[in-house]
Amino acid sequence: MAKVKPQEIVDDLTYEFRRALEDAVKEVIPDAYFDRYELFRAFRRAVGRKCSTWENVSDSNVDVD
Repeated sequence: MAKVKPQEIVDDLTYEFRRALEDAVKEVIPDAYFDRYELFRAFRRAVGRKCSTWENVSDSNVDVD
């Protein structure tokens, strides 16, 4: 098993995650009004609260260059 830092992954993929999170909310709650940046900050904080500093992932999900 490989280990990853979820908070660091979120930081590395901020742009992509922010857009994906925005799309998901719009799909589920089409009429919702929200600030995409505030939503992402809340998501990032939640990842920090819910995930350990290091999380185990399958080796098949990690590719080291």
